[in-house]
Amino acid sequence: MPLSILVLYGSYREGRLGIRLADYIVKGLGEAGHDAELIDAKAVGLPMLDKRFSDYAPGEAPPAMAALAEKLSAADGFIFVAGEYNRGVQPGLKNLVDHYLVEYARRPAAIASYAAGRLAGTHSNAAWHVTLSGMGMAVIPNTLTVGQIAQTLDDKAEPIGESGAVLARGLPRFIDELVWWAEGTKAARGQ
Repeated sequence: MPLSILVLYGSYREGRLGIRLADYIVKGLGEAGHDAELIDAKAVGLPMLDKRFSDYAPGEAPPAMAALAEKLSAADGFIFVAGEYNRGVQPGLKNLVDHYLVEYARRPAAIASYAAGRLAGTHSNAAWHVTLSGMGMAVIPNTLTVGQIAQTLDDKAEPIGESGAVLARGLPRFIDELVWWAEGTKAARGQ
């Protein structure tokens, strides 16, 4: 049975390279038979956090915030495509995530980190583990890390070179583990 997986991405930078990884993951989820949707923080356009979705009276949240709350609540799992800024998390993705809390609860989260350099966003990856766990998500043990992203995925989000081949081999296992957790948590929630 297909699962509903949201892929959250948060770079606002010019020439965003991480969108390649987000698009590649969405495509891979679709090829694996799942319903996947990219949630691009820049496209959603939430303001800097001053009020969470839950701080609004029913029906009073901004339309974009309310629409995303519905999608988050309906999702079976999440993949966070996390770039690394100065050895920390992307502010755009963190802002998007922080507008919500209960909408994520008791669902699995997978982390796919990336960087322009060789470290592949490992610092961001570690920070997101703590954050997402603290928000009530089951962070799956398997992560996807992509270093030198411009030499791994081309501008059409297709794998290139040896590092692209490594990514292509790793994505199915990453998806399979998220699916295993998503099916288990969905059953536990009685859905």
